[in-house]
Amino acid sequence: MMNNIILKRFFSKAILHDLLSEKQNDVFDCVIERYVPDPMGKTYNELISEVYSFIGKEYRTEYFYKNTLLNKLMLKKHDYRKTIALTELPIGNSKADFVMINGKGVVYEIKTELDNLDRINSQISDYQKAFSEIVIVTYEDNIKKVKEAVSENIGIMQLTKRKALKTIREPKSDPSNFDYYTIFKLLRKGEFENIIKSNGFLLPEVVQFQYYKECFNLLQNIEIETLQAQMLKELKKRIKMEVVELSLSVPVELRGLTYFDNSVLSYQKSFDSILNKSYGG
Repeated sequence: MMNNIILKRFFSKAILHDLLSEKQNDVFDCVIERYVPDPMGKTYNELISEVYSFIGKEYRTEYFYKNTLLNKLMLKKHDYRKTIALTELPIGNSKADFVMINGKGVVYEIKTELDNLDRINSQISDYQKAFSEIVIVTYEDNIKKVKEAVSENIGIMQLTKRKALKTIREPKSDPSNFDYYTIFKLLRKGEFENIIKSNGFLLPEVVQFQYYKECFNLLQNIEIETLQAQMLKELKKRIKMEVVELSLSVPVELRGLTYFDNSVLSYQKSFDSILNKSYGG
């Protein structure tokens, strides 16, 4: 298992950017030499596919789970023009692994074979302050432990050994825990300013150190479920449609990297030439 830890670093923005910039990356080379039989002469596309296949069978990382959610849940079952996904979204003292937003917002908390459940209740508590539906995504042998650890309002989804997503329990919507401060802290400056103005308020004309406090006070005049719905609309704007369309054109193994990285647009013309290039060590 210790020898496999390097696999957690393989599907990363740093490696993708080095690859597209034609820079050598030691982690990439190490993984290829260790996990791909006879790599010389294979295309980078083939190498990435073989590593991803190995991870899916032997060492299912958080990236593998996220990428499966993106490909099989969001992009396959929903209209990508109306539904977006976010990852590593800071909510309270936690970071949501995967958030999907269409008419509603759902947090998907991933618990892989490499994780434990130590923080699951504190994470759920944070997520419920800004989102009404939470789903735990995990593996078959962990289902019983998850059921025992969380309330019946929390949904459970299984990533099967055949790499399918199986709903074990649907989440129940519960807006009763929404919290003004958590929603406020989740929003960027331009986002909460948009909400303030759209509700007919003027932005406060105060010195900088008082500005955020006054904006927060204004948001508290909005009914909290209305505020949460407006928060979702602002969050949807974070994903650029050009990036989504680019991610749909790359191999499925890389979509979880490209979809969440607006900077890949600068490499748009490089993908085909780099991925079809032969590896030389």
